[in-house]
Parts: sequence; C-alpha cells; structure tokens
Amino acid sequence: MDLQSDVCIVGAGPGGALLAVLLAEAGLSVVVLERHSSVFKEFRGELVNEDGERILNKHRVLEEVERLGMLLLQRIEYMEDGQLIRTVVPGEGHVHVGIHMPQKHLLQVLFDRLEANANAKLITGVTVTKLLRDEHDTVTGVSGRYGSETINVRSRVTVGADGRYSTVRKLAGIPTDVLSHGYDLLWARIPSPEGWEPIIRMTLAQDAQLALFTQQGGYIQIGWSIPEGMYAEMKKKPIDDLIDSLVAAYPDLATTARANLQSWNDFVLLKVHSSRADSWVRDGFVIMGDAAHTMSPTGAFGLNCALNDADTLANVLRVALAEGNTSASRLAEFERTNRQPTEALQDKQFEMERSFSGQFGL
Repeated sequence: MDLQSDVCIVGAGPGGALLAVLLAEAGLSVVVLERHSSVFKEFRGELVNEDGERILNKHRVLEEVERLGMLLLQRIEYMEDGQLIRTVVPGEGHVHVGIHMPQKHLLQVLFDRLEANANAKLITGVTVTKLLRDEHDTVTGVSGRYGSETINVRSRVTVGADGRYSTVRKLAGIPTDVLSHGYDLLWARIPSPEGWEPIIRMTLAQDAQLALFTQQGGYIQIGWSIPEGMYAEMKKKPIDDLIDSLVAAYPDLATTARANLQSWNDFVLLKVHSSRADSWVRDGFVIMGDAAHTMSPTGAFGLNCALNDADTLANVLRVALAEGNTSASRLAEFERTNRQPTEALQDKQFEMERSFSGQFGL
C-alpha cells in the first residue's frame, strides 16, 4: 500500500489525534498510523487540568466529550491515619480541581471528526519499521507492516506521537535523557462505594504516596508509589498487608477494596521515569508529547502537555507547509515555544515528589 499526504502522524493518542483534526480541518491531508488494532486501548492518565480544558474548549472538543461523559472533581482531600487533615477547593472563579475525562470518550470525539473529514485517514494495526529519506537525509515519510502488507506513506512532514518508547524517535536517531524518579507506581481500579463524591484523596501509606482519583462511571483509580524496582520482591509475599494498609488509610473503602483487590493480578505496574529528547526536530520530522518529553504521573501533566503540543504544532505546521519550508530550523519554532515550559513542569514534578511528605508535617 502506497499513500501520499501533507503530514503523516505516527500514534493516535489524544495528542496525535487532536493534531490530525486541526490539520485536516485546516485543509491539509493527514494520514494517522496507530500500532494497536484498537485505538481504545486502556489508559490511566485521564486527568485534564485548566490548560487542557482551555485547549479542548478552544477547539470545540470539550462540549462533545461532556455529552459522552466526564466528571468534574470537587476538591482534594489530604488524610492521615484515616482522618481528614486538609482540604483544597477550587480557586476563585473555578468550579473544579480537575476533570476526569475517559480517554475513550476524548478519542471518540476526535476520531468522529477525523472520519467526517475527507482530508484525514486513520489506519490501525500498523507497525512502523523505517523512516523514508531523500538524498539530503530529509525525512519524507515512513514504511511499516500492515498485516501481511508493506505500507509506505510519503509525506511532507512526519510527526512522532507514539509515546514514551517512541519507535520513530529511535529511527530518527534522536537521543533522550531518561530521568529516574526513584519510584514505580501500582495502579488499580475499584467500584466507588455508595454515596462517594467526585474527589481526589492523598495520603502517606507505608511511607509512600497513596492517591485516589474518582472516575466517571462510578469508579476509583488508585495510584500507589512503591520503591523503584521493588515490585518483583513485593509479589513474592501475600497481598494482604498491602490491602490492610490501604484500608487503614481509607477506612471507607474497606468493603470495595477487599472485594475487588484479591491478588497482585488486580494491580498494574507503571515503571516511572521522565525523559527529555535532545532535539524535537529533524528536517521533515518532529516529535511531540511523551515521544519528546515523557512526564511522570505526578500532577497529571502528561495528557495536558500532549494537548498543548498539538495546539502549538498545528500552527507551526500550517505556516511551514504554506511556506514550503519543513527544515529542522523552521520546525524548531515548535520546540522553542514549548520546550522550556514543559521542562519547567518536569522540574515541578520532582519538587512535588520531594515535598509530598511535608503535606503531613513530616
């Protein structure tokens, strides 16, 4: 299969999908390639902050997601030994401390807009294996496997939006600095007890951060920090002590936690790191989102940064393509605009992690 487009985007997460929508609706031809056969793969970073909300409002996405279902979170509660010690409420002029936005709802809205636009084509189940280049080493597209076929997409610009382990970033030969945060994260999801309110809760359990995030649809997401690399040792022991610590921290979750967390299989491990790519651009090529700057889970900045990247990059690409200049120096306008504020948020994540225990007087 051979295709031609103005822009080829590798990766159909929220950032890549929003970028595709903005470019297609600006009249540019876009091909989006996604490795997974189903684009509605499970995802846990689903908290939208004010920055993400602003961008989704700007591009008329938020109201459509709200129609499918999302949840405004009312407050943040800090607890110690099962008791509430501090509450954070929305600031003046604000009505929430965050929005739980299921990724499948956000993506559904974006994919519906792509499907309705003749300029856009989304192809799933594609494994990209090669960057195509011309005699000047400018990236001119990608090649990959699509079932038993080879697929080639020739494009004026190729965008890597394929996540923290980005294939196309590696194919482009862009080094990245990986930053350890000293912890990994256990995720779990349990049904909310009757009468549970839309809140975020924070506490220390076993000297580590234990966070709860209410989710749309009647669920609670649990995020539990554990020492980096310790999960294999933890799994050798019964899970009872871990659940006992969870219940001691949040007594009102005793029934649902014990009913739904009965083995280590009920948890999912996230290996936590952040990263900073040496550069976000090559001639005819640019990376965005986690491919350029992986975030840690702290503060739930990752999704919002990806949406911000899409918003900025769409403007840069529209002008660059109109000018006929897709050199690295031209595309670097995107990096010059977004790199410093993104790395400032990464620094903020480290500071939030260092100071978390201070919320409890420790």
